[in-house]
Amino acid sequence: MKVIILGSGVIGTASAYFLAKAGHDVTVIERQSGAGMETSFGNAGEISPGYATPWAGPGVPLKALRWLAMRHSPLVIRPRMDPQQWRWILQMLANCNTRSYQVNKGRMVRLAEYSRDVLVQLRRDTGIAYDERSKGTLQLFRTQKQLDGAHTDTEVLERSGVPYKLLDREGCTRYEPALARVPGNYVGGLLLPNDETGDCFKFTQALAELAKGLGVKFRHEVKIERLNVEGDRVTGVVTNKGELKSEAFVLALGSYSPLMLRQIGIHIPVYPVKGYSITVPITDASGAPESTVMDETYKVAITRLGDRIRVGGTAELCGYDLRLHQARRDTLEHSVTNLFPDGGDVRQASFWCGLRPMTPDGTPVIGPTPYRNLFLNTGHGTLGWTMSCGSGRVLADILSGRQPEIGLEGLFMDRYGRRNRPVVAPAGIAV
Repeated sequence: MKVIILGSGVIGTASAYFLAKAGHDVTVIERQSGAGMETSFGNAGEISPGYATPWAGPGVPLKALRWLAMRHSPLVIRPRMDPQQWRWILQMLANCNTRSYQVNKGRMVRLAEYSRDVLVQLRRDTGIAYDERSKGTLQLFRTQKQLDGAHTDTEVLERSGVPYKLLDREGCTRYEPALARVPGNYVGGLLLPNDETGDCFKFTQALAELAKGLGVKFRHEVKIERLNVEGDRVTGVVTNKGELKSEAFVLALGSYSPLMLRQIGIHIPVYPVKGYSITVPITDASGAPESTVMDETYKVAITRLGDRIRVGGTAELCGYDLRLHQARRDTLEHSVTNLFPDGGDVRQASFWCGLRPMTPDGTPVIGPTPYRNLFLNTGHGTLGWTMSCGSGRVLADILSGRQPEIGLEGLFMDRYGRRNRPVVAPAGIAV
């Protein structure tokens, strides 16, 4: 089948690769000059199935109020005259209860664990390299209250069969020796030993080359304007270089997905949440992290990527504004210098931001739509890199009419109620 994919971030590129592996004739349309040039470019570098956690959880509204008052706040809200922003916030608040949290986390962990397994197999099959390390994630707690509250997550991890270890201060230094230099800055941690790290941009670029080897055609610097529809089918995608026809279409435009979908009567609650990162050259390898340390207080991930430290975090609700704010850089610098003061020179760091496509319940939107030949792969939030390979494989299976290897419950857009017409799944696909 001829398939056009809209977007070549890590999600669109993974979709292209697995669709080509399944025997489809794939073309990717992208406005940038190459694959992975936007949100996939400078993310935190985590492949963290065990840390696959919805932002909406019990107690989050009160935490958010405290965060907003912090100097180095992990959350920034810039109110806008945008009903989508306020609708998304209200939907997220509606998920801030124990039952919803456990359901949503279970869905996310299911997809993220599968994605990690698919990535491992991809690496074995192709030898793809991207500054990868397989040394786990350490969620670091600065207070005893945070450490005591970890049971909420560990209960879900146990039900999902995800290995973990709760560590005291000394246990943390066994996995991250450089933390021994700042023993007073944390009390313990939650180790997720099966998590990995890697440079998402390097991976996306390398995977695009592998996809080309399978016959995938990438058309870069092509601006997508709209989709043409007729009845219950998409007939073509209109670009600044003309209309392109295909038998099937996959929309993987990240935060820009809902803007395109609204034009054809589809409404999904995906909203851009801006994240920032700095990339710091390592000056003392023994003082740098071994893998990923997640600073729970500031919601900042500190990751070793080859000879660099990637420091990523902050949730800024400001629409599609891509301006860089110094206060956000200050927060990232504070976290990394407080925990790894000797690891790198933050004065030489590059500063970046990107728009994460977030759903209010944390789970991405994958699969069919009310149009028979239009499929979605979007809404992965902070976990696009973590979930990319699994999402691409699941999408390829659905489009091919082959039941995926994991359950599909909660992944389709129809979980958001009756605002849209019912989805039309290919024959043979059961939720």
